[in-house]
Amino acid sequence: MKRTAICLAVSALAASSMAYAGSMKDTPAAVSAISASEIESASVQDLKKYVLALSQRIEDMEAKTDKVVAQAKPAKTWADSIQWSGDVRYRYENIDNDAKTDERNRNRVRARIGLTAQITDDVKAGVALASGSDDPVSSNQTLGGGASSKGINLDQGWVDWKFAPNTHLIAGKTKNLYYAPAKSGLVWDGDLRPEGVNLKYDNGTIWAVASYHFLNSDDGSSGTGDIEEMFGGQVGYNGNINDNTSFIVGAGYYYIPVEGSASFVDGDFFGNSEIAGMHALDYKVAEVFAEVNTKLAGVPATFFADFVQNTESDADEDTGYAIGFKLGKAKKRGDVEFGYMYEDLEADAVYAAFTDSDFGGGGTDVKGHKLSAAIGLSKNTKLGITYFNNEYGDYTLSDEVDYDRVQVDLATKF
Repeated sequence: MKRTAICLAVSALAASSMAYAGSMKDTPAAVSAISASEIESASVQDLKKYVLALSQRIEDMEAKTDKVVAQAKPAKTWADSIQWSGDVRYRYENIDNDAKTDERNRNRVRARIGLTAQITDDVKAGVALASGSDDPVSSNQTLGGGASSKGINLDQGWVDWKFAPNTHLIAGKTKNLYYAPAKSGLVWDGDLRPEGVNLKYDNGTIWAVASYHFLNSDDGSSGTGDIEEMFGGQVGYNGNINDNTSFIVGAGYYYIPVEGSASFVDGDFFGNSEIAGMHALDYKVAEVFAEVNTKLAGVPATFFADFVQNTESDADEDTGYAIGFKLGKAKKRGDVEFGYMYEDLEADAVYAAFTDSDFGGGGTDVKGHKLSAAIGLSKNTKLGITYFNNEYGDYTLSDEVDYDRVQVDLATKF
C-alpha cells in the first residue's frame, strides 16, 4: 500500500513537472520521463530519490522563471518619482465700492503649475509657478495691455524631510500648513505662500505645526538692517461621531512682532492701526476653530466656526469670527454646491496683509456676508459664482462703506 501511494505520487509529480517544463517558453524541459515499469520495479528508497530529484528540478525552473520575469520588468526611471499638478481659472469680476465713483469691471486669469519629486524614501521636494504679480495673497492676472504676455512667478519651492514617523521638516516657500476650517480666509488668504521653516506632525488623528517664517530675511550687506520674523503653532484633532459624521477641532497661536515697522506690502496697512506710517502694535493672535462634515439627505455638508483674538491689543478692535456652511460638492458633471459665510473681523484682530484679499476688498475692519454656488461641468471642472455683501471702515474711517463684489469663475484642475 505504501509503495502504491508513493508510485502514484511520483507519477503525478513527474507528469506535472513535465507539463510545467513544457509550458515554459525558452526553458529546457530537462525532466526525464519515468515509465510505469521503472516505478514498479524500484524500491521505496529509489522512489524517494525520484521525488526529491523532480522537486529540485521544479524549484530550479521556478527560480529561472522568476529571474526572467524580473528582467522583463522596466527599470524605474527618474520620471516615475515626479508628479505634476496644476489649475487654471478664468474670472469675470464686478466691484461696487461706495468709496469709489464708478463700479469696476475686469477679467482675470489665474494659472498655476507645479511638480513634486520623491527624491528618496524620506526626502521629497516641490517647485511651482503661478501667474500674477508679487502680491503675497493673489495669483490673479488682469487681462489687457493689448494681449501682452503675462508674468510668471515662483509660487513655491520647498524641501520636505521625513526624519521620524509622521514627522516632517519642511523648508522653503510653501503652501500654508496651518489648517483653515472650510478654507476660511479669516486669518490667512488661500493664496498665501509663507517663507521659512516648518515642523509638522500628523498621524491621521492628531496634527501639530510649528513654524518660523520671514517677513524680511536679509539684514543687508552691512548687517545693519532688520530681519523681520513671525512665529506660530497649531494643534488639531480629527474625530468621528458616526459613519457619516466627522469633526475637526483645533487651536493656533501666531506671533507677528511688527510694532514700529513699516508696511511690508505696498505701503498699505489694510486696516491695521498705524502711528506715523508704522505699525502701532504687535500681533499675538490666538485662534480656535471647529468643523463638522456630515451628510444631509445623502448630500455632503460642512459646518464651521472660526474665532480669533489679538491678545496684544488693549483696544476693543481685537477680535474676529467667521461662521458658515457648505452643501454639496461640484466634483463631476451635474454636481452642485452652495455656501454661506458671515464674517466680522475687527481692525487689529489679525495681521491684515495676510487675510482674505477678496472679502471687503481685503484686510481687516470688515464684516458682512459671502454667498457662493457652483455646478460641475465635467470631472474637476466647474462654473461658479460668488457674491460678497460687505461693509468696511467702521473703525479706521469712522463711517462704514458698503462694498459689493461679484465673481464668476470657470475653473479646472489637473
